[in-house]
Amino acid sequence: MTFARFTIAYWCLLVAAIMPVVCAGIAKYGMMNTPRRDGGYDNNNPRKWLAKQTDWRARANAAQANTFEALPFFFAAVIIAHQLQARQTVLDILAFLFIVLRIAYVTMYVADMAKTRSSIWAAALLINIMILFSGYR
Repeated sequence: MTFARFTIAYWCLLVAAIMPVVCAGIAKYGMMNTPRRDGGYDNNNPRKWLAKQTDWRARANAAQANTFEALPFFFAAVIIAHQLQARQTVLDILAFLFIVLRIAYVTMYVADMAKTRSSIWAAALLINIMILFSGYR
């Protein structure tokens, strides 16, 4: 019996899929044990509660939305690169770099460093395009 080996790029897909959950956790951090009447997290209506948040909590929620938006292109790029038999080392490095940039992006978003965040977003998009074309011959 032969088992397929997960590449580093495939592990990066898993990390990317978990990132929106982490962003949501950041937005909710410290509010789970606060009563709803005092502004604590409302699990009965979480989207309404998140929509009312301000400052870093609102930015963490916006980062969550953006991480969801980045998923389809990243997933497709990695899968297409694998199908086109891209050099695995190059693909793994690019996928890992994408994840590092996306973590930095979320960090800059929550920290309210908009210009830096936008630059990192652009770099991550460029890396994603490089992933897509890494198998091109």
